Amino acid sequence: MSAAPLNLYDLTREELRARFAGWDFSPVHAARLWSYLYVTLADSFAAMPELPAKVQVRLAAETRIGRLATALATDSSDGFTRKYLLALDDGERIETVRMQFDGRVTACVSSQVGCAMGCVFCATGQMGYTRHLTAGEIVGQAVHVARALRENSPPATSPVAGPRLRNLVLMGMGEPLHNYEAVMQALAILRDPAGLALGGERITLSTVGVVPGILRLAREKPPLHLAVSLHAATQAERAALVPVAKKWPLDVLMEACRTYSAETGRRIFYEWTLIEGQNDSAEHARAVGRLLHGMPAQVNLIPLNPTAGYAGTPGRTEAARRFQKILAEEFALPSTVRQRRGIDIAAGCGQLAVAEAG
Repeated sequence: MSAAPLNLYDLTREELRARFAGWDFSPVHAARLWSYLYVTLADSFAAMPELPAKVQVRLAAETRIGRLATALATDSSDGFTRKYLLALDDGERIETVRMQFDGRVTACVSSQVGCAMGCVFCATGQMGYTRHLTAGEIVGQAVHVARALRENSPPATSPVAGPRLRNLVLMGMGEPLHNYEAVMQALAILRDPAGLALGGERITLSTVGVVPGILRLAREKPPLHLAVSLHAATQAERAALVPVAKKWPLDVLMEACRTYSAETGRRIFYEWTLIEGQNDSAEHARAVGRLLHGMPAQVNLIPLNPTAGYAGTPGRTEAARRFQKILAEEFALPSTVRQRRGIDIAAGCGQLAVAEAG
């Protein structure tokens, strides 16, 4: 049985150069191919006319460009969010979201098909886990968004440049630290200054609290922002929402977070999904303040995205404001309330995939 063609999106620039050296091709051709993939955003070898015929023949025989097909795309009524359901080669589907804010575009990408963490209010957690994504499948999502932006940009003669992909959040389907190797490989490719050139300060990785992964980030110090899904400030309350807390209890998680901040010098963004009547009271806010006291931290308050598998309802605006006021005035903790984007198109993690799967 012949080997499956190599997805070029799986390779870093140095790995691509080494592959070309093994084929006895000039590194100039490798650099040109890289530019076609990540600057021109070419989606076929036919769209690479400057590559010599012998290079194109070898590429076509042994590799492929892992373009992800759009199974479904939906746009929010406000025009700021587009959600893609993307088809993988094995028939599985993943979600990618393009969010447009003032002067910037963010891609929210998936790292797994499904998720093993089982958070009770998360549509992906309710799906269960199927498999990890490859680095190329993660990279392919960012390229998909960048290419869509390019295709919808003003003509080259226009004095107004179109928006470009500048920010990346690993907050889609799956737990990024459960798929650590592929995620870090993908980020190395996406950060490459000769390609999409996404800066580390514009990349955020969100984890439900996989302690070994957090400690590995502390050791390896990749340039990114870390967000930790907290949602509760006591072990009992957190374990009821986030089953993985039974494996890595709250005190163990917080010690890992302290280690991460001490080793990297970075603050952590703590995500708190506001669920009405469950974790949005003044006392809950004070419990968060006490838990994070003295740590370099910011709290991101996120109104719940309702799902069919969870009966909770989003915390109200006044509860979010009260939460923020307590954090600021009593604990000097900065906080934000996440803008709700794409609620009308099921833009929350896993919602569209679940809806389409019935």
